[in-house]
Amino acid sequence: MRIEQLEYLAAVTQHGSLRRASEKLHLSQPALSEAVTKLERELRVTLLDRRRSGARISREGRELLPYMTEVLEAVDRLRAAAGTQRTDTRMIRIGTVHAATSTLLVPAVRTFQDRHPDTTVEVLTLQQAQIDEGLAEGTLDLGLVNVLDGDDAPIGLEGIDLVQGRPIAVLPAGHALTSRTQVTLEELRAERFVMMRAGYVMHRWVHRTFGPDLPTAAHSTDGAEMGKSLVAEGIGVTVLPDYSVIGDPLHRAGLIASRDIAGEQTTVTLQLRRRRSVQQPLAVRELQNALAGRAADYRAQSAASSASAAS
Repeated sequence: MRIEQLEYLAAVTQHGSLRRASEKLHLSQPALSEAVTKLERELRVTLLDRRRSGARISREGRELLPYMTEVLEAVDRLRAAAGTQRTDTRMIRIGTVHAATSTLLVPAVRTFQDRHPDTTVEVLTLQQAQIDEGLAEGTLDLGLVNVLDGDDAPIGLEGIDLVQGRPIAVLPAGHALTSRTQVTLEELRAERFVMMRAGYVMHRWVHRTFGPDLPTAAHSTDGAEMGKSLVAEGIGVTVLPDYSVIGDPLHRAGLIASRDIAGEQTTVTLQLRRRRSVQQPLAVRELQNALAGRAADYRAQSAASSASAAS
């Protein structure tokens, strides 16, 4: 029995078919099928139901899957421990949907850099599904995603809530709506709108909140950073979590403004995601701690600002 045989079967389970698993593993379908067949012979059970429509994990395979998962998780812990003992100098890859970039991610990376000057942090801008996939496959160490109430992390991943916020309107400086303390959905619906593309939480929020009557003159883009840049250039207005806007350089420079949305009670949470039951290398744990520490500072600053505004 080889570890990769268990990894192949886990990939078939995760991706739903032999074909999709072979594509994700960059392995030919016959080679993948043969590896699983050899495992079936050794265990004397049928692990895949092979049909004309494709091969999927069998009932016997599903019953054995928890034991295989335990073995793979133990192997992950062994590899992680070996990596930690080998060296703390490495590259850490973190995927982000570009949420709270300047208020949380950049300060946390700066703090981490001061403590680990020889470790490289690679920040990749990705959609949430890509981040979850990268974490599951081990090509990412950490992920930053936005979630709405009721959103659960995929199987095998866990989420740590960093900061909570609310959707706010983001307007160009000098826009007529900046004269208001709040804006309504009807006012936003009448504006040229910068929409986040499908795959981002704020795309889902817009469709859920506006319903079928979406803003008609809409642009679309990937991520909050480009959205804020388009707003700053007067291309349109958008809606983003407050923690992605307030304190942003464009906001501090007065190029964009933010306003509450009347009656809006949705909670948006910035969540740190990682693989479950995996012993992370020391450097990854320290970056995670830096993110959590910066998030705590941000929450304290927000609470102090709210208390000052109320007094």
